[in-house]
Amino acid sequence: MEKEKAKKPVPAAAANKKPRASLKDYFKGIRTEVKKVVWPTRRELISYTGVVLFTCVAMGLAIWAVDSAFLASLKYVLNISF
Repeated sequence: MEKEKAKKPVPAAAANKKPRASLKDYFKGIRTEVKKVVWPTRRELISYTGVVLFTCVAMGLAIWAVDSAFLASLKYVLNISF
C-alpha cells in the first residue's frame, strides 16, 4: 500500500478568506452600504431623542431611589448617622 500524504486541516476562516481589496474599493463599499441606510425623518429623530432622554432620566431616578433606600436601610441596621 502506498502511504498517502496526510492533509493538514485548513481552518474555516482561512478557507473563506478573500484577497484584500484596495483602499479605494473599501471606501466604495462603505458608500454603497450607507446608501442602503434608511435614515429617520426629523420628526422621528426628535421623537426617538425624547424617548432616550426620558428613559435616561427615569433610570437615573430609579437608581437614585434604590441607592437611597439601601443607604437608609444600612444606616438603620448599623445604627450610624452621617
